Amino acid sequence: MIDNWIAEATECDFKVALEVKKPKSWLKSVSAFANGIGGTLLFGIDDNRNVIGLADAQADAEAISRLIKERISPYPNFILVPERENGKDILILTVSSGHTTPYYYKADGVMEAYIRIGNESVIAPSFVLNQLILKGMNRTYDILISEYNFKDYAFSKLRERYKVWTGNSMEDKLFDSFDIRNEHGKLTNAGALLADDSPIRHSRLFCTRWNGLDKSGGMVDALDSAEYSGSLIILLNEGVSFVKRNMKTRWKKTANSRIEMPDYCERSVFEALVNALIHRDYLILGSEVHIDIYDDRLTIYSPGGMADGTKIQERDISNISSTRRNPVLADIFGRLGYMERQGSGFKKITESYHAAHNYREELEPKFYSDVTSFKVTLYNLNYGTITTSDNISIEDENIAVTTDHVAIEVAIDGLNASQSTIKKVKAVYKSMGIDGIFGRSDISSITGDSVTAAGNLINKLKTANLIVPVKGYGKGKYRFIELHK
Repeated sequence: MIDNWIAEATECDFKVALEVKKPKSWLKSVSAFANGIGGTLLFGIDDNRNVIGLADAQADAEAISRLIKERISPYPNFILVPERENGKDILILTVSSGHTTPYYYKADGVMEAYIRIGNESVIAPSFVLNQLILKGMNRTYDILISEYNFKDYAFSKLRERYKVWTGNSMEDKLFDSFDIRNEHGKLTNAGALLADDSPIRHSRLFCTRWNGLDKSGGMVDALDSAEYSGSLIILLNEGVSFVKRNMKTRWKKTANSRIEMPDYCERSVFEALVNALIHRDYLILGSEVHIDIYDDRLTIYSPGGMADGTKIQERDISNISSTRRNPVLADIFGRLGYMERQGSGFKKITESYHAAHNYREELEPKFYSDVTSFKVTLYNLNYGTITTSDNISIEDENIAVTTDHVAIEVAIDGLNASQSTIKKVKAVYKSMGIDGIFGRSDISSITGDSVTAAGNLINKLKTANLIVPVKGYGKGKYRFIELHK
């Protein structure tokens, strides 16, 4: 019986006994459940799910109902059910997700709203409290009226996109039907975010192409970086362009065609960036959308977790209903052809990767969210594979190895080094090929050695004249030379 309750509960807390003198210990969970996706409190059960039982379940039930009425405001919707388990009395309190948020715990002159983080109930941060207030008013950030006047701002990017997508000019009356301005000529927050020179200063996009597999070197090791501001349409276009210029497209020939193999699926990048810009939490100040590109992956970060409070990593990506934090923005982007209104972005991201010629199961896109952030990780489809260059053609899926490839293999076998070192060099060459650009951190990730050992390997290859330095990719970057047998 208990296992069934636990399995069906969205969130769970266990209490050995009802603490009447310190009711905050459990009432804060009532507040958090009502402010979130709901949850269940089980009284008479310890944290290890052992049934302890209650001495007087009837009296405890009356106290629970009274204390919720006295100390939770507004009064939440809940169901209190008595059960007997192994001959012992327990109480099961199920709290529904509320609509008139925030639900406060009030006592001794203090009012505090709680939310769930992990398996704990904590005081809601200010931005979450603002979210709850808007939810209780049945309002969203993007529909709120701003202090900015419509007449003071241009919308050339919005007009251009509308013309491209619909074939018609965007008449001024559409700014009203799109909820971009109100009857007094004031911009909504959605309108302010779509203005060419957006006055919403924290609506920015930071893009960085890092040198290696992490940020350990700081901005010194950044190969490319840019910061963009302005209309969301500008941020979207510039973000996609940044990714395109920092990725390579490899190709191979078949008997009748040429197969292109980009590092990243452009459709997946586009969908992930649209999601980040449209569904981000604009109530979180001091945080922006970020695109970080590493050698082996690309991540897109946006402020704010899932709008419904769930964790994306615990959901079935193929079956997520659309819960829109900013429905006005989502509707406008739908009208502009940037996204579908039924919310199939996550599915498109994964399906595009699955359809890629060079997709492998370990390259499945990853999604992560918590209360304050959402992150999509897209893996480089070409990282760790043999590089295809003009010297390599593939016909009927069989590689025709050129003399360059044979020559470099012979040279590696002739290195004045141990068999273990030669094996590592071959692994690096297999991964990077002739035109692959690499440094110490790349070799370290391939061989599993320390960065220092990777540096020593580079010195051996330089001494043997097997690699040459490459400019334009930061310090300490090399590629294998082209040899002819």
